Formats: sequence, C-alpha cells, structure tokens
Amino acid sequence: MDVSTAVDRRKSVRSFLDTPVPNDIIGELLTKAARSPSGGNVQPWRVYVINGESMASFRTFLEGREIEAPAYDIYPKGLTEPYRSSRFAIGEQMYATIGIEREDKAGRFAQMAKNYDFFGAPAAFFCFIDRQMGPPQWSDLGMFLQTFMLLAQEAGIDTCPQEAWAMWEGAITEFVGAPGEQRLFCGMAIGHEDTDAPINTVRSEREPLEIFARFL
Repeated sequence: MDVSTAVDRRKSVRSFLDTPVPNDIIGELLTKAARSPSGGNVQPWRVYVINGESMASFRTFLEGREIEAPAYDIYPKGLTEPYRSSRFAIGEQMYATIGIEREDKAGRFAQMAKNYDFFGAPAAFFCFIDRQMGPPQWSDLGMFLQTFMLLAQEAGIDTCPQEAWAMWEGAITEFVGAPGEQRLFCGMAIGHEDTDAPINTVRSEREPLEIFARFL
C-alpha cells in the first residue's frame, strides 16, 4: 500500500471485531512509528500497550469508577466558526448512521460510553507525554500517532485515536503505573474494523484546498 492510499483509507473506526492483534505486530508498528519527526530528537511519546489479559484486567478495573475532570480541554471553550459547525456536522452524521436522534440524550450517552470500551477493540495503547513539554513536543506527538495509524493501515489494521480518555487520566495513570511527571494525552484503539457496523460507514468531509491554503 502506498502512502496516499493509506492516508485516504485511514479513519476512526468505532466498532471493532474481536480478532486479536498480537503484541509483536503492535511493537513492530510502534518501532517504525518512532521514526516520525521530532524536534531536537526529543521523542516525547511514552506508550503503554494493553492487550489480551491486560485489556480484560483494564476493563474490570474501570467498573464502578466515576469519570474524572478532564485532564485538558479537548476542544477550546467557546469554539468559533467554522470549526464549531464542522464538529457539529460530523457528530450528526455519525449518530444518523445508528439511528440516534438529537433529542435522544440517553442514546447519545450510551454511544459516547463505548469510547471507554475502545469500541470493542481487542488491543489499545495509551500515549503519555512529560509535563515539562510544550506545544512543539505535542506537535511531535501528533506526528507520531499519525505515523502509527498509517503504518497500521499498511498492515491491514484499523485504529481510533481517542482524546476522550482525558476524562480518566487518574485511573489510567494508576493502572499503567505511569510516573507523576507524565500526563495522559490519548488512547488508541487497535483492531480490525467490523465492516457490517453502520457507524463505520462515516467518512468525514474535508475543506477544499482554496479554503485552507493560499499560494502567495
């Protein structure tokens, strides 16, 4: 698979099969992803993989726990246009595929809660970053995650990056044993897409080139 095809095919999968993904494959993808750009070669990513027994243990660990205050603002407060409308549109598109109306708050909450089961994925990782790091290193982190997802596509594996896990930083830090100087950024669901799931038919739109780019 060439890079252009991997970029085009990559999407956030929200319903996975239970087909296992071996740790050695995840490790190989992470090793390759570590070649992504990093200013000053700082390499700020710190990754904790859960799979198999550790995934089962994690799901049990979360039972009965309360959602925490978010570790950071996932979206800016008072998000302005055109960003607000873009966020609203993809949400409506996603819920429409599974027949959940805007007024169905219980249905929307139930779908949101599936984030915290990795949408049924058999494997996942949590990505942390040292608290001393600033925006440039967070940019490096994003490039690392994108590189991982494209490599996963090449290997026939699907993913879903999940900032929703920012609502569980304390619990996740405790479970994985991350040191206090590390802060959670996101989770990454890893597995194989359930192609029969309607929610996986969502393909988000992108703005045309003339909207986001100027050639001077």
